[in-house]
Amino acid sequence: MSKGVQLIGDMPVGGWVDRVLPERLLPYARLMRLDRPIGWWLLLWPTWWSTALAADDSTFGWPAPILLGLFLIGAVAMRGAGCTYNDIVDREFDARVARTAQRPIPSGAVSVTRAKVFLVLLGLVGLAVLLSLNPFAILVGVLSLPLVFAYPFMKRVTYWPQAWLGITFTYGALVGWAAVRGELDWAPIVLYVGCWFWTLHYDTIYAHQDKEDDLIVGVKSSALALGERTRPALLLFVVLFMGLTALAGFLAGLHWVFFVLLALPAGHLLWQVVTVNIDDGTDCLAKFKANRHTGWLLFLALVVGNVVPG
Repeated sequence: MSKGVQLIGDMPVGGWVDRVLPERLLPYARLMRLDRPIGWWLLLWPTWWSTALAADDSTFGWPAPILLGLFLIGAVAMRGAGCTYNDIVDREFDARVARTAQRPIPSGAVSVTRAKVFLVLLGLVGLAVLLSLNPFAILVGVLSLPLVFAYPFMKRVTYWPQAWLGITFTYGALVGWAAVRGELDWAPIVLYVGCWFWTLHYDTIYAHQDKEDDLIVGVKSSALALGERTRPALLLFVVLFMGLTALAGFLAGLHWVFFVLLALPAGHLLWQVVTVNIDDGTDCLAKFKANRHTGWLLFLALVVGNVVPG
């Protein structure tokens, strides 16, 4: 954590958001987790990966900068919208958990009505990004909405809400390709399935922070389902993620150097599996956040694998 930044529950206080924004806007910045960028990084990466995978001769194999920029804006807005929606739905649970009790809605800093208005505004930003894409990509994006709305309720009915999160949070693996090619193929579908296992990996690690509180309030998670079997499960998730990503690269016709460079994200993920302490919330959070590095390493492999001439 940066010098001078403290935590109130799970909210950083004293960071750049507090220094830059007027005080009246701070609760909304915290509501959309603007001070915790890891969430939008994790939402963004499958989109950027797919865009890099789909890049063709029209951009000399490089991912189109305009698409990368649009997806960045969309990821920040839609991650914010997702957090806002989740906090509206979970406000009673959050009020009973020490780590989340000081979030804007349970603490009373933002009313439910104002949170709903803010949710609509963020949704409009995401809609503007979506409408800037081609018609097929718009259709693919719209089809994800029912999945997103169902997610906050999953932890009430299944020990695997992380599986549903994987379906929604990695949907960009389909949208990125559709935005470039105007169609879907097996390569982005395989990448999407691979990213689903990546989400199981990082969100299971994240869920271990909350397992005691989850037991108290009666919500479910893969951390509770797996318990001491977490490490071998994480290893399985990582192997399947990397294997399917390699298959996606093969189907897309990437240069052999891509498969060599896959050793970088694979090694980073294996380090997480070997060293994570599932009984240390601080370490779980650090390993969870480390997945932004996974994103950069895999993006590098995809770009190089597409740019290097065959």
